[in-house]
Amino acid sequence: MLAPATPNAFTLSDELLETLCELRPVSATLYGVPGHDHLWDDFSPAGAERVAGALRDLERRAAALPPPATPDERLAKVVLDEVLSTELTRLAEGDHLSDLNSIASPLQNLRLVFDAMGKSTREGWRDVAERLHGLERASAGYREALDAGLRTGRAVARRQVLAAIREARVHAAEGSYFASLPRDFAAARIDDPELLARLVSGAEVARRAYGGLADWLEQIYLPRARPGDAFGRDRYLRLARRFLGIDLDPLETFAWGLEEVRTIGLRMREVALEVAPGASVAEALALLKSDPARSAPNAAAFVEIMAARQAHALADLAGRHFDVPEPVRRIEVRLAPKGGALGAYYLPPSEDWSRPGTVWYQPGDDHPIPLYGEVSTAYHEGFPGHHLQCGIQVSLRGKLSRLHRVAVESYLGFVEGWALYAERLMEELGYYEKPDYVLGMLSQQMMRACRVVLDIGAHLELELPASSPFRPGARVDYELGVAMLTEVAGLPLDQAESEMTRYLGWPGQAIAYKVGERAILELREEVRRRDGAAFDLRAFHAKLLGNGAVGLATMRELVLAG
Repeated sequence: MLAPATPNAFTLSDELLETLCELRPVSATLYGVPGHDHLWDDFSPAGAERVAGALRDLERRAAALPPPATPDERLAKVVLDEVLSTELTRLAEGDHLSDLNSIASPLQNLRLVFDAMGKSTREGWRDVAERLHGLERASAGYREALDAGLRTGRAVARRQVLAAIREARVHAAEGSYFASLPRDFAAARIDDPELLARLVSGAEVARRAYGGLADWLEQIYLPRARPGDAFGRDRYLRLARRFLGIDLDPLETFAWGLEEVRTIGLRMREVALEVAPGASVAEALALLKSDPARSAPNAAAFVEIMAARQAHALADLAGRHFDVPEPVRRIEVRLAPKGGALGAYYLPPSEDWSRPGTVWYQPGDDHPIPLYGEVSTAYHEGFPGHHLQCGIQVSLRGKLSRLHRVAVESYLGFVEGWALYAERLMEELGYYEKPDYVLGMLSQQMMRACRVVLDIGAHLELELPASSPFRPGARVDYELGVAMLTEVAGLPLDQAESEMTRYLGWPGQAIAYKVGERAILELREEVRRRDGAAFDLRAFHAKLLGNGAVGLATMRELVLAG
């Protein structure tokens, strides 16, 4: 009988992934790891303690591993240690007991997970039906965790609770996403009346679960919710480090964010004149938002336009500026179910590529959709943004641990930094063929620069300095944030309100875009200076993406090595 192989960072990473998928089936589905799609996490405090116990055991074993023998094993060990440390710190700090916000918490994932489930086979639909029937039990465990948070002084801000209640009411309504699942099953032409009946009853269970959750939040939680929005300096910096992989200097970054607002604003004024001679930025944006000729007539046409843009970029750039593995050359563009935050998001491919990378859009009402800002968003969420970065990461078998390839999701400074860099890069490469789209890209850059100011400023309760280009001396809070996003970034009021609510409920995440882009641009310039005439942009991109998502400090170290 063969003796078991000596444990190393790769084998322990595999074990950690298996453990996480077993204890967190929702994550397994989102990762694209099969075998768990019919199950739910135990969101209760007892479930969290089971996760913590398993992670503590793996952490002890990881500490006892011999030194890594190769650079790839060394990277696997870095990722293993950081995932364990991040998850254990999160649980020790009790973050799971206040995990409720307007955009990225279990309240959203109880619905979002169904987007990532296979629905082309009878077996896939059976998993959907099973999960629908278990949603009430899952939401009960989630309520237990939130109730424990209330009892231990971890109440969520009132603003986040109100947003969550509104979202839960949408999912509980007769016309909710869940009510559409039986119709989708019928359209799949799978002849199974018993399964259809189970889907119908499961949809009612899911709606009832969300209705019960909304009632509980409104009647029990809301009266005890925290009135203020700010998380405070210490907690903010801890959460920001999780996203960035560096220790943030918040005051320097806050001041840099304001300078970015000023610099981008100057460029926007120049491009506005190209859109409409003599126009101000506000006038040019008003034209771009209202001109039917510069809009998609409806959501269906919008999806077709965005899909065509993805196909063109992939066909044109693969092999010239980017190394693109064959499976990454497939991407889907779809409309997200109503009820969630407005905007776009990306779901990566499964590790076997049976689920392609998908860009999901939630544009709001089915009215003409202005295109000026959506071209850069397509490059951000799709190719060469998230889709290229995530697709390459999934494809790196043999180099990255399986944990790293399919489950690492916290290095948003790298992930969102790359996607924002991709928006800017596409201007450098000439892919904004109209000044409309350049102004749209700059508007997105402006929004991300405002995020740096607003996210840090609101959570640290800072005042804008006398040199601020917007309301000098004013305290950063929700109202100022909405005003800045509408007046400076040009967002519609409903989107500005949604954005500012997001920053206040998900601290440290919103700054990852610009801070990560800044790190990548500075690194590119450093490599360009080092290599001189031998600098190769395609090789830089390959080196950057060829290590998978990592913290920003690790990113710099790996790119500059060798």
